[in-house]
Amino acid sequence: MAVHYVGEAGDIAEGERVIVEIEGRSIGVYRVNGELYALHNRCPHEGAQLCKGQICGTTMPSPVYEYEYGRKGELVRCPWHGWEFDIKTGKSIFSDKVRTRSYKVQVDEGKVGIVL
Repeated sequence: MAVHYVGEAGDIAEGERVIVEIEGRSIGVYRVNGELYALHNRCPHEGAQLCKGQICGTTMPSPVYEYEYGRKGELVRCPWHGWEFDIKTGKSIFSDKVRTRSYKVQVDEGKVGIVL
C-alpha cells in the first residue's frame, strides 16, 4: 500500500473538505472534530460526486413530535438524491449494506497522506 501526499493538514479547516485526485480516483478529505477522514467521491446509488454534497447532521431517535438534531458535521449528503453517509466510515445512515469506500489518512510532518 502506498501513501499519496495531497497537501498540508492545516489547509483543511474544521468542518470542511478538499477534493483531490489520486491515480484517477477522486477522493474527498474531511476534517471532523479535529481528525482527518477520506471518502471516495462517488455515491454508490447513481454515481454522483458525493463529496460535493452538503456536510450535515441528521435527526436522531427522539419522542413523538420532537425532532432532535445531532451528529452535526459528521455526515455528507449526496447532492443528487439526498442519501447520507458517515464521513468517518463511509457507511450509509439508512442501511448497513450500502456504503462508499473510505481510505486511511495519515499525517506525517504536517502533510496529509492517503493510503491506497
